Formats: sequence, structure tokens, C-alpha cells
Amino acid sequence: MWAASCLASCCAACACDACRTVVSGISRRSARIAYCGLFALSLIVSWILREVAAPLMEKLPWINHFHKTPDREWFETDAVLRVSLGNFLFFTILAILMIGVKNQKDPRDSVHHGGWMMKVISWFLLVIFMFFLPNEIISFYESISKFGAGLFLLVQVVLLLDFVHGWNDKWVGYDEQFWYIVLFSVSLVCYVATFVFSGLLFHWFTQAGQDCGLNTFFIVITLIFVFVFAIVALHPAISGSILPASVISLYCVYLCYTGLASEPREYECNGLHKHSKSISTGTLTFGLLTTVLSVVYSAVRAGSSTTLLSQPSSPRAGAGKPLLPLDNKPDEQEEKERAKPVTYSYSFFHIIFSLASMYSAMLLTGWSTSVGESGKLVDVGWPSVWVRIVTGWATAALYIWSLVAPIMFPEREF
Repeated sequence: MWAASCLASCCAACACDACRTVVSGISRRSARIAYCGLFALSLIVSWILREVAAPLMEKLPWINHFHKTPDREWFETDAVLRVSLGNFLFFTILAILMIGVKNQKDPRDSVHHGGWMMKVISWFLLVIFMFFLPNEIISFYESISKFGAGLFLLVQVVLLLDFVHGWNDKWVGYDEQFWYIVLFSVSLVCYVATFVFSGLLFHWFTQAGQDCGLNTFFIVITLIFVFVFAIVALHPAISGSILPASVISLYCVYLCYTGLASEPREYECNGLHKHSKSISTGTLTFGLLTTVLSVVYSAVRAGSSTTLLSQPSSPRAGAGKPLLPLDNKPDEQEEKERAKPVTYSYSFFHIIFSLASMYSAMLLTGWSTSVGESGKLVDVGWPSVWVRIVTGWATAALYIWSLVAPIMFPEREF
């Protein structure tokens, strides 16, 4: 017993030392990566508790105070929502604290980039505290998470539109024949992939002998959007480009695919998974990993977008900074560095992670009050289908608006 106690103490000390080493190595430039890692950790914890926490939660009287104990799926969903709520509160508190930070001289700048041991401890305590809250608060959070997740999907669409237009402007700006050929080639590849992918959707999700009118409607509407994009972009009054239209077309078809692939496994028209009534642990792990990477990338991309997040007239991070100082006035140089304006909005950066916390909770719970119609499957069920499809329609509407808005309102900048 004494040896075991000593071993446990040594392991705890080593773990603490390792944590201190990691957090002490986080610099200003790696802070956003650290937030990304903490967010990814919250998703991993959510998934683990979704699988193992139900038996323990059934014994907690302030959670299981029902006359009849709910199904195991209810407790799995409740565990995910409680971790998500802790993560949401953590990033929301940081977002509120960072409101109005204009330059690096603000004391809150060091809070944003430093104090990582305290942040990790605070995040851990917040998540633990969520499991002592009554069910009514968790139910309310589950309701508002659907709206927060929808806002996160809209942010993803805006980021994509910003990226595609910037990509096109950069290549066109070279004004060389080579780049025009490359632009046309990439556009052609995107359109070929779009129509091939659409053909596969008809093959996978419109089964012969079944009434698959809904799936056919989704695919046809998406193809109509593809043709509308090209017509509007190439209209003489618009002066658009075919590259953004092709990329957005491929993305809309992809969203249509993700929506159809989220249909319940027992649905007759879901030919892609008609033989998989259940999935293996490996498949589930791969699916969740893909989801984690997608959400983390979107949050970090939003947090790095100079268009959405940069303060007016602020320089890019590290711009104009020499590799080695050439003067002998380190104090004056340091003062100038601290007086520089911040390169992005810290507050909005944390808001993105707050919305991403809601979005990830909806993915793991099937956008409903249970883990979905397909039990252990991640992001499967009719709510997931409609969220993906509507997101594709919103993408189409926003892209068309980005083309016609400058014509309708020429006096405004877009």
C-alpha cells in the first residue's frame, strides 16, 4: 500500500511537471494553437464521457431524480452537453474580458497570450462544476445550442466566401497568362468533380424501387444552384470570375452529400449505408476524428482571418519586425512593440470557439434531445440532414448576394 501511494505521488508530480513544461512553452505566436488544443481536448473529453459516464450519472440524485430512470442515451447526451457548457462558458468569459483590446500595451493582452496554467485549471473546474448543475439549466443550454451551432455554420460559409474571393483576386492580380491558365484549369477540375460527385449522389441516395423523391429534390436543387452560380458570375454586369463559382459549387455538392449521408441507416434511400445497421469502434473513431479536425480547423481559420478579425489599420502579426534588433535601446524597442495594435479581435476569436462548442455538442448528440435515431452514430439523424441541407442553401444565397450586392448598392463597399 505504501509503495502504491508513493508511486501514485510520483506519477502525479511528473504529470504536474509535464503540464508546467508545456504551458511555459506557449509563446505569443503559439497561443492560438494552444486554444485550439484546449478546444480539441474538450471534444475528446466529451466523447469519452459520452461512452463511459452514463452509469455514474445514473447514481447522481440531482441528475437522475426521475420516477423512472431514462434510457442510457439520455445520460450520454447529458454528459456531452455539460462538458460543452463548461467549454462554452470558458471561452465566453474570455470573450467578455477581451472586449475593447486595441493594442498590445493593454494588460488584457498578456491575459490572452499567457497564464496558461491558470486557464487550464479554470477550464477543468468549470467542466467539473457543470455536473453539479440541475437538469433545467442543461436543457436550456441544449435549446440555445441549436441557434449557436447555426451561427457557427454561417461563419464557416462567410470564411469560405472570403477565402475564395481572395484566392481569385490574388491570381487575377498577377495579370499573367500562366496564372489565367492555372485559374481556368482549377475551375475546370472543380466543375468536373462537381458533376461526377453529383452523379454519385444519384447512385447512392436514389435507390431503384424506392420513393426517394426527397433525396432527388435535394440533389436537383443543388445542381440548379451550380448552373445559377455560373450564369450570374459570367454575366457582363457582374464581372465575376469562374473560379469562385466552381469552388462554391463543389462545396455545395459536398454539403448535400454530408446531409444525405447523415440520413438514418434504416432509411431505404440511404444506399451508402444500407448494409451498416451498426458500426465498429474503429469507424466511429475515424468519424469523430474527422469531425474534430473539421470543427477545430474552422475555429482556428476564423480566429486567423484578417478580413473578419483584424482591427482597422492593424499590421499582420510579425510584419516589419527585424530578426535581430540593431539598436542598443531594448527598453524603447520593447515599449514600441507593446504599443502596436493587435492584429485581430481577441473577443471575436473567443466567440468563435464558444459557437464551435455548441456546434460540436450538436454533432455528438444528433441535434436533438437524445443521441439521435441511430444510437451510437455521430452526426446521424434527420435534424443533421436538414441542418446540412439548409447550410448548403444559405451558402448559395450568400454567394449570389456577394455577386449582386455591389450592383444593387454601388455606393457601399462589400
